[in-house]
Amino acid sequence: MDHSLPLSDFLFNLFQQRKGIELNEYVFPGSGGIRHITEQRKQMAKVIQESGVSFTIHDFRHTFITIAESQDISAYSLKHLLNHKMNNDVTAGYIINDVERLREPMHTITNYLLKCVGLEPSAEIITLPKKGAVK
Repeated sequence: MDHSLPLSDFLFNLFQQRKGIELNEYVFPGSGGIRHITEQRKQMAKVIQESGVSFTIHDFRHTFITIAESQDISAYSLKHLLNHKMNNDVTAGYIINDVERLREPMHTITNYLLKCVGLEPSAEIITLPKKGAVK
């Protein structure tokens, strides 16, 4: 089943940069620039080896939803972002799925991650005058 999500500005710009160095029509080209990646194990093993952090693809979903929930993103938005079914929820049946409605939550999650990795400031830093200093 297709699942459409909005890109945050950061991801859109990242993909634009990758397009400038494209080997073929795919965002993640396969070995030797032929076709696309169909099996990510080699790439994951390389990241695990270089970072020293073991992970699975499903760990990304855990991290994503944990961050989203910590940012007070609504449960319905979380379900839409994760492509979870809402068959047994009467209220969810009244909500119209709209990709644009997910843009702000996606920006919120991206901004949180960018702060965590130091690409965005996490707070405004001000210098306080030294004790006893005259203004």
